[in-house]
Amino acid sequence: MVLGSTSLQQTTFVIVDLETTGSSPKKGAAITEIGAIKVKAGQHHGEFESFVNPLTPIPEYITQMTGITDLMLAKAPVIDEILPAFFEFAGDSAQSILVAHNAPFDLSFLKSAAKEIDIKWPEYKTLDTVTIARQVLTKEDVPNCKLSTLAEFFGTKTEPNHRALDDAKATTEILHGLIERLGSFDVHTVDALMEFAKTAAHI
Repeated sequence: MVLGSTSLQQTTFVIVDLETTGSSPKKGAAITEIGAIKVKAGQHHGEFESFVNPLTPIPEYITQMTGITDLMLAKAPVIDEILPAFFEFAGDSAQSILVAHNAPFDLSFLKSAAKEIDIKWPEYKTLDTVTIARQVLTKEDVPNCKLSTLAEFFGTKTEPNHRALDDAKATTEILHGLIERLGSFDVHTVDALMEFAKTAAHI
């Protein structure tokens, strides 16, 4: 089944979160952890979790924020091994949508890694929960669209903690909360969602 007119209830979403050594791959930062959840029709269809050896020391402030140390990553696989495994988990780009909170950040690292190890980037449709939240929630609902703020608003079972899988789990619950609200915007299909997100991103 190809995405497009597919109802959101029958769409496979792959919610991904990364931990990294810094703010941008352009500044030499690298991925240290990947966590992802696959869901369809509100049902859990699997999860992916792995440390990644960035082959570079982790700055102290990152370790303080995430709790991830150089020692924890010393024997972890490198991105050359992990990225193909992640793409296999995510599935066919014609059938899965990649979702992330502040998606440009995660996508910049994933695309940079793919380029670095010479893997063709699968042309996934991508969705940013920040963009959607800004459109479906008001300032009365939330003061901002940080992951922790939205997690508190939607009462997620998993609290965001700067670890990839837990943050992906929290984002998954937030996504479900946002999709429930999209009905009042007459957004029920993948095409409608992508158009809504594209419009929202430019407002």
